[in-house]
Amino acid sequence: MTNAHTTSTARYDLVTTSLGAVTIVATGDAITGIYFSDQRRRPDDAEFGRHVDDDALLDAAASQLLEYLEGDRTDFDLPVRTHGDKFHQAVWDALRAIPYGTTTTYGQVAAEIGMPRQAQRVGQAVGSNPVGMVIPCHRVIGADGSLTGYAGGLERKRHLLELEEPTEVRASMLF
Repeated sequence: MTNAHTTSTARYDLVTTSLGAVTIVATGDAITGIYFSDQRRRPDDAEFGRHVDDDALLDAAASQLLEYLEGDRTDFDLPVRTHGDKFHQAVWDALRAIPYGTTTTYGQVAAEIGMPRQAQRVGQAVGSNPVGMVIPCHRVIGADGSLTGYAGGLERKRHLLELEEPTEVRASMLF
């Protein structure tokens, strides 16, 4: 069985970030994976192709990711390709539309894609997002405002949401 990452053009590089080590995977001319080293549902490293140190696309992705984590970038300008069924693709497309600094709920995403009773299924699709941060799955929270599952861990999700908080909200906090 051939995985999306195992074609002859699949390659990866590692970047050290403020949130830990991240593997960035590209296949052909698109980013196909961004994974923390300890992420749940992380594919086996063998599926990432060959390790490269000098690749324009992977270097651009690493640079943009680091800029984002430093608070110097609010969106990504990278070609991204995901592989999933129609439902997963609809969910991931909806995630791409969530603006920087805002959140939504699983139920709202389900309603947006025309399946309002499928919030739990949306949660499963969000959790299997292969291109975290670039496809901002961290912006999806529980209906009651609570932080719920994040394949990279809830502390990372909290950090990403705090990073994206509007300046006026951050300024009004007492801590």
